[in-house]
Amino acid sequence: MATPTSQTAVNTAAEKEGIVQLLRDFTLETTPKSAHKVAECRQYIQDGTWIYVTALPGQPYAETIDACTLLAKQGMRPVPHFTARSIADHKTLDHHLARLTGEAGVSRVLALAGANKQALGDFPDSISMLRTGLFDRHGIQSIGIAGHPEGSPDINQPELREHGRKKIHYAELSDTQMYLITQFVFEAKPIVDWVQRIRSEGNELPVVVGIPGLASLKSLLSHAKACGIGASMNVLSRQAKNVHKLLSPQAPDKLIRDLAAFNAASPERPIAGLHMYPLGGLLKTAKWSQAVAAGAIELDGKGGFSVTE
Repeated sequence: MATPTSQTAVNTAAEKEGIVQLLRDFTLETTPKSAHKVAECRQYIQDGTWIYVTALPGQPYAETIDACTLLAKQGMRPVPHFTARSIADHKTLDHHLARLTGEAGVSRVLALAGANKQALGDFPDSISMLRTGLFDRHGIQSIGIAGHPEGSPDINQPELREHGRKKIHYAELSDTQMYLITQFVFEAKPIVDWVQRIRSEGNELPVVVGIPGLASLKSLLSHAKACGIGASMNVLSRQAKNVHKLLSPQAPDKLIRDLAAFNAASPERPIAGLHMYPLGGLLKTAKWSQAVAAGAIELDGKGGFSVTE
């Protein structure tokens, strides 16, 4: 019969394994201008890691294409953002896809509406872009679409749900593998509530959760405000009252441990993986994430864990 001590050890080992599993195939994100920094972090980034490349308003899309080509040459698998409202027409979309698949071997993309308030051309939202059939025609095998666990500052909840229904319908008709990828959050509850809600509504798409990388509290607050993060930002605001913490690097250990516990308690394992947003700290984020993925962690009594390497 197992003793209390041995049972505790088993439970601890299982919890650590759940954390490791979540981060085992973590993905990263970079801007085109920062893509060259991936080479500086190669000892912490495995070959074949999916690296998402942003497409920012006002930025020539050629920069995103060039960054994807660079990453592919370095052994990474680039995932370009396609922001619908920034793309002029079908011909332009076709051209971008031809270059990305031909020059960078792209097989996965992230389809977003984009930050622009008004559409530049033919595509007011991501579903109108997907319905062109061009992604299928160019052999794209996997498409990520945005998940909004804390809502969106640009669109109300009824519209968000309607867009979600349209995307699910598209996923049912397309051979492309679709999945949801969320904006970063700072606590697990919004994710847990959102996943349970969308599952109850019949949305069975895999969920990849966005995680803030290692950055100072001051930097995290700045990025959170810029990205319209919702109620989970209150976790940061409470910590910001401690002036000494403002410039100290913050690790998302408690958030990840809570998400791993949610996954462990759910037979379907609803969270398929984690996407790390470096928020300016690519090297620190990659190094920390790789250590966790390798199992170099110790659980603490505060609900989080520390890296032992």
